[in-house]
Amino acid sequence: MATAAPSAASRIAVVTGASSGIGAATARQLAAAGYRVVLTARRKDRIEALAEEIIKAGHQATAYPLDVTDRAAVDEFATAFTTIGVLVNNAGGALGADPVATGDPADWRRMYETNVIGTLNLTQALLPKLIESGDGTVVVVSSTAGHGTYEGGGGYVAAKHGAHVLAETLRLEIVGQPVRVIEIAPGMVRTEEFALTRFGGDKEKAEKVYQGVAEPLTADDVAETITWAVTRPAHVNVDLLVLRPRAQASNTKVHREA
Repeated sequence: MATAAPSAASRIAVVTGASSGIGAATARQLAAAGYRVVLTARRKDRIEALAEEIIKAGHQATAYPLDVTDRAAVDEFATAFTTIGVLVNNAGGALGADPVATGDPADWRRMYETNVIGTLNLTQALLPKLIESGDGTVVVVSSTAGHGTYEGGGGYVAAKHGAHVLAETLRLEIVGQPVRVIEIAPGMVRTEEFALTRFGGDKEKAEKVYQGVAEPLTADDVAETITWAVTRPAHVNVDLLVLRPRAQASNTKVHREA
């Protein structure tokens, strides 16, 4: 299906968490779709290398090191723009898989700060710029975890539910403004870092997440979905799009081959 080319006023796309995984893949695909992508993440070396890669491919990219939980830094970042067209709130992640009874409150707090407060910070800071563009889009990358509980996922589920509710509420509150609010909720996605980070670098635990699953989603699968949603005509809003691999029927029902 053909995609709509971004207008001159709305061709800047900010992608958070762009140093790896879904964020990096989304930056590549939005750049290929004609956006000038602004890559943000804490790891300066990663986003600078990605920006260089995108530029060498003939597209436009800028790297900007940023911690989305640092509101002062986010507000300073926002001063660099008069208008932007797209904000992809992708920064987030999971920490631990302990039950509620023994979960680490520090992990819960970090997940909430990154997944929810980080999204809030960027959205508040850039919303006036998105409105000014006349054709803005806010994307919230949540998770199927935000739509269904599972054992050992309490902290992550709570954080992603917060991101889901943020998107849903924002859409109600700004209806009538020239800004769409899109939520993309992926299920099982195999990236180089997600499970490894969740389990504190324990490769064995990380591998068990995907064990026996022939084809989990990839970062490119999710990025392609985000890019498709963003490049629909301006009057088309993809409120919520849930995507899972064929082998995953729910958060807790996964077909694993022997």
